Amino acid sequence: MIDPEAGFGELRAGHLGVRIAISDEEVEAAQALRYRIFYEEMGAHADAETAAARRDSDSFDPVADHLLVLDHNLGEGASAVVGTYRLIRREAAAKVGGFYSASEYDVTPLTSRPGPVLELGRSCVDAAYRGRPSMQLLWAGIAAYIAKHNIEVMFGCASLPGTDPDTLAMPLTYLHTEHLAPRELRPRAVPERFVRMDRMDPAQIDRRAALADLPPLVKGYLRLGGFVGDGAVIDPQFNTTDVCVVVMTELVTDKYFRHFERSKVS
Repeated sequence: MIDPEAGFGELRAGHLGVRIAISDEEVEAAQALRYRIFYEEMGAHADAETAAARRDSDSFDPVADHLLVLDHNLGEGASAVVGTYRLIRREAAAKVGGFYSASEYDVTPLTSRPGPVLELGRSCVDAAYRGRPSMQLLWAGIAAYIAKHNIEVMFGCASLPGTDPDTLAMPLTYLHTEHLAPRELRPRAVPERFVRMDRMDPAQIDRRAALADLPPLVKGYLRLGGFVGDGAVIDPQFNTTDVCVVVMTELVTDKYFRHFERSKVS
């Protein structure tokens, strides 16, 4: 259900803009984009219902806010959607029994905190828009949302391509060695899905190569001082190896939100 009070207006950079979805049609456009990226491009495995609908959707979508990057040269509303990020606040997660990440991680160290928390997920951008402007707009939108809702900490599962952790030994070991969250903030993969991240001798890590192997989204979290939880999780449906990322939000708002003018949408 669309919450008209959840948004923050629209941030613009030329013909691109970012805001929260304001109609069911826009949410459906975001789900269709997710399907194209996750299933057709990245090799996720669709069940019959998902393949027939050609939309990536689940029970968390109705309670989430859907951040959209829009190309106004393509039109307005659903026809303009070229990027998306799913945002779930504590009160929204409570409506469906918890956060999406809880199927992979014990996020109690985060959810037991008294302040507002935010889960991020289902991030994707159309292949033609994966440059710096779109990514900066997505982060600016997250920063604006954080500011509006006084979010103190955000978290979510970020994916590395493939399901063989040994192939990913260097980036996983690098993340575990250099960016493990402090114990009081550290999610841990649930026991039945726990995969060790420290898969090689840290002394043998080529840090430049390890960073180069990380997806841009994960590198973006790290640039904001992000941490990772303990343990990776294999997600066979999406053909990925997931890590749980935790970011304290102060640096996000300082870095991104203040660089953009806000223009309200009706």
